[in-house]
Amino acid sequence: MKALVTGFDPFGGEEVNASLEAVRRLPARIGALEVSTAELPTSYARAPAELEAAIERARPDIVLCVGQASERSEPCVERIAVNMQDALVADNDGARPMELPVVPGGPAAYFATLPVREAVAALRAAGLPAAMSMSAGTFVCNHVFYGLMHRAATRGHSYRGGFLHVPHLSRHPQTEGKAPPLAPEDIARAIAIVLEVAASRVESARRVSSTA
Repeated sequence: MKALVTGFDPFGGEEVNASLEAVRRLPARIGALEVSTAELPTSYARAPAELEAAIERARPDIVLCVGQASERSEPCVERIAVNMQDALVADNDGARPMELPVVPGGPAAYFATLPVREAVAALRAAGLPAAMSMSAGTFVCNHVFYGLMHRAATRGHSYRGGFLHVPHLSRHPQTEGKAPPLAPEDIARAIAIVLEVAASRVESARRVSSTA
């Protein structure tokens, strides 16, 4: 079984992005799961093509995109991607779309096909903070998440897909007074746990399909 995990490049003048730092720490294998990784640009225009190329290279059964959300104090497994671009700030190319669809004429939203609730439970059982999120926002993270699920729905991709938001690596004004920052190694462990849960669900589905 194969998984593709993506992280974003640094954004907004920062030197690091928590998602990419964690993704770079993932092992090449997690149990029987072969893990490929890719770096995506924080760009509305360029990220979808980079993701599509990474999917074509990896041919994954699972795709987990990871992004940094400075206002979050814990890893958040996203449930819904919405067909909306509405940037409060410009991306790394200076683009700032407002009230535009990700895919004109596309569905209003897609649900993740990774086991969201089970992943959150597994993270908490491992002693890591975690939450289920009902909004991936309307910036590049949601843009990529929606595009990932739209490709699966319209181009015959059989992967299960989802998105994980992770907190900033250092204290941030928006999370002051909340949980202390997580180290990149802890975030990488959280990603690995989500992948393990997803792989278990895929394997279970395959067993059911083979006996049907």
